[in-house]
Amino acid sequence: MERELEIRTAALAVELREGKSGLGVLAGYAAVFNRHSQNLGGFVEQVDPAAFTKSLADGLPVMARGNHSDAMLLGTTWADTLRLSVDGTGLRYEVDLPDTSAGRDFRALAERGDIKWSSFAFRTIEDEWGVTEQGFPLRTLRAVQLVDVAPVNSPAYLDTSVAVRALDASKAANPTPQATPEEGQRATHPTLAGMARRLDLLAQ
Repeated sequence: MERELEIRTAALAVELREGKSGLGVLAGYAAVFNRHSQNLGGFVEQVDPAAFTKSLADGLPVMARGNHSDAMLLGTTWADTLRLSVDGTGLRYEVDLPDTSAGRDFRALAERGDIKWSSFAFRTIEDEWGVTEQGFPLRTLRAVQLVDVAPVNSPAYLDTSVAVRALDASKAANPTPQATPEEGQRATHPTLAGMARRLDLLAQ
């Protein structure tokens, strides 16, 4: 049975620069490694640096689609109009914008600063459940099948229902005390965590 599709967003700047095509190259990070996500509905998530290794090594076809829409195809790995690489930050993509309505739209939006995020669609091959230092459920994506990357105009974390079901199964198999939502919020926001620690010290 085919694994279900999930989508995650990285809130890093998208770059527009001149390139081989007349419309230029759009580049950004579709995923950032070892960084806790926002609260995804009872858990946080991080991407292991090796998560994309097998998928990229196997040369599986990957597309770049604006907002993950079939109507906004921007490039593909098989035509070498989409190039993917991994570095110490995360999964980086570069796409040669096509001279199509979608390509022209995304160039204009990037020039205006409307496109500030990127995301990736994937199917989970291997994940691991643990907890943060505050005891909040933590999912680590160890290996995924990359389906597409996308510049997006919303930093939403979509399609977490697959992971929520996996979390429920993990809880049933390994019942452990869980942190409150407030503690989970602290886990993903270092500033809030620091404020909480200072308040705890003042209360002593």
